[in-house]
Amino acid sequence: MKKLLIVIIYLGLTTSVFAQSRKYISQFSHLQSYYNPGLTGYEGSMIRGFVRNQWVGWEGAPMTYFISGELDFGELSGVSDPALLGKNALGVNMFHDQYGAFVETELILSYASRIQLTTEHNLRLGAGINYNLVQLDGTKFTIQESLDPILGQYANSFSDMQILDFNLGIALTHKDYYISTAVHNVNVGQINGGDAFMERKPRVLIFQAGYRSELTDNLMIATNVMYRGQNDLPDNIEVNFKVLMAKRIWLGGGHRFNYAHSFQVGLVLDRFRIGYIYEMPMLGAYLLPNTTHEFMVTYSLFGNGNGLMW
Repeated sequence: MKKLLIVIIYLGLTTSVFAQSRKYISQFSHLQSYYNPGLTGYEGSMIRGFVRNQWVGWEGAPMTYFISGELDFGELSGVSDPALLGKNALGVNMFHDQYGAFVETELILSYASRIQLTTEHNLRLGAGINYNLVQLDGTKFTIQESLDPILGQYANSFSDMQILDFNLGIALTHKDYYISTAVHNVNVGQINGGDAFMERKPRVLIFQAGYRSELTDNLMIATNVMYRGQNDLPDNIEVNFKVLMAKRIWLGGGHRFNYAHSFQVGLVLDRFRIGYIYEMPMLGAYLLPNTTHEFMVTYSLFGNGNGLMW
């Protein structure tokens, strides 16, 4: 019963039953390049990973795993100024999400190039190749899915669908702020194979911006905002605010409009950054009252920008 309720509520966040789920990440500001290929290498050469355990305590609740790597070629030749990183950078992102009858694995290969506009401002352009594998377990269907005219034919069986698409992004960056926009699924999923239980992947428009300031040697603030829009889902707006103390410990909070509040704490080490999010759904969102936990870790391969963060 718990599993059935989880799937119904999770699918209720969408207007389609065809696995058109939206991946929520409360610590979105640490994963800029996943959302915008133009921001690949913006913080230098990094390895990132996180786990999101949603609605803890409910059987069948969504579980999300993510790992990525970014390599800035300038750092290989000795560039150390964070404002100049990203002239040429490569990245790879892998996103794995499980919810109900669906298991999605997304692999994105991205490239970014920086054009220096002034001594402090850069224009970054990026492109990504997005491979998406959607696996369907028809033995876990809800009644709603079993009665769906497209999904119903896969009841009590297994199937999968592969989709190849493209992401594009552009960003104006400074060492203390950035403004960016990107489009995912440029080709709306028209290149696909396997079982066609999804007609199209909708284009997703993503806007991100952030600002950070070192108020004193031991106190820094950072704030970020993200907007996502697509035809088959409500608009998504998220904001967060962090305070970094002594360049080691940060505290902060975030809000996903109409859905959830979050609180965060983190630790900055020499090359590691570790973060934890405790997320609570809003009463008016009609979501399960259970909390969500996120654990994030990043590792700087060359140690540039230590003590700074978004």
